[in-house]
Amino acid sequence: APKGPTSDEKTALAVPRLNQAVLATQNAEIDSVSGATYTSSGYKKSLQSALDQIKKPPTGGSSGAAQARTVTGSAEQTPYGAVQVRVTLSGKKITKAEAVQAPKGPTSDEKTALAVPRLNQAVLATQNAEIDSVSGATYTSSGYKKSLQSALDQIKKPPTGGSSGAAQARTVTGSAEQTPYGAVQVRVTLSGKKITKAEAVQAPKGPTSDEKTALAVPRLNQAAVTAGSAEIDSVSGATYTSTGYKKSLQSALDQAGG
Repeated sequence: APKGPTSDEKTALAVPRLNQAVLATQNAEIDSVSGATYTSSGYKKSLQSALDQIKKPPTGGSSGAAQARTVTGSAEQTPYGAVQVRVTLSGKKITKAEAVQAPKGPTSDEKTALAVPRLNQAVLATQNAEIDSVSGATYTSSGYKKSLQSALDQIKKPPTGGSSGAAQARTVTGSAEQTPYGAVQVRVTLSGKKITKAEAVQAPKGPTSDEKTALAVPRLNQAAVTAGSAEIDSVSGATYTSTGYKKSLQSALDQAGG
């Protein structure tokens, strides 16, 4: 969503309302938020494009047609922030690569804007993580390649367990839930319907938030695994992070059908 001196306040105002409106209407026919016309318009267009992808029937008539899969790599830390890559594949062909996280800030915005489009394009050309770093954006390039490789490793990994009936591990990423201090996004790994791992791929950062995030997130991760659901207690002193965590966790479980 738009960032910068003019945009931060409007984004903070608009995006939570737009997210909520989508859940209420279940489509892209949502009202724009007054004072955030551009953000609202872009949001609705992007939402409609996502819904169009869902509605689109698989190409090809045979049951053997390649199905699209989306896989998210690990969040790789750099000195300027995390880099995380998501790839979409049709069969074994990478059809899309995108950075769902990349360094932000006065030092990083220009380098990210320079590097990420080139790296995304390089992935489509090479079909693997053996891509050249972008000159002047070494940290971003390095983190990008590591996260990309982790996504590709997930695809290549053989199913665990010997029998065809064995529960297969699945990793699902929940929605990015906005809080007044930044987004919270949770990823869970499930074996069958049992949560075996929970982690926050995004959490509030900054002078006010770092200590609370460090306190809350490990406890929330553990609570999610123990409870096996989003019915977990908030961590005292980290209410916003806890609330966002639980909402994102529930959205991941909803996707998994649990």
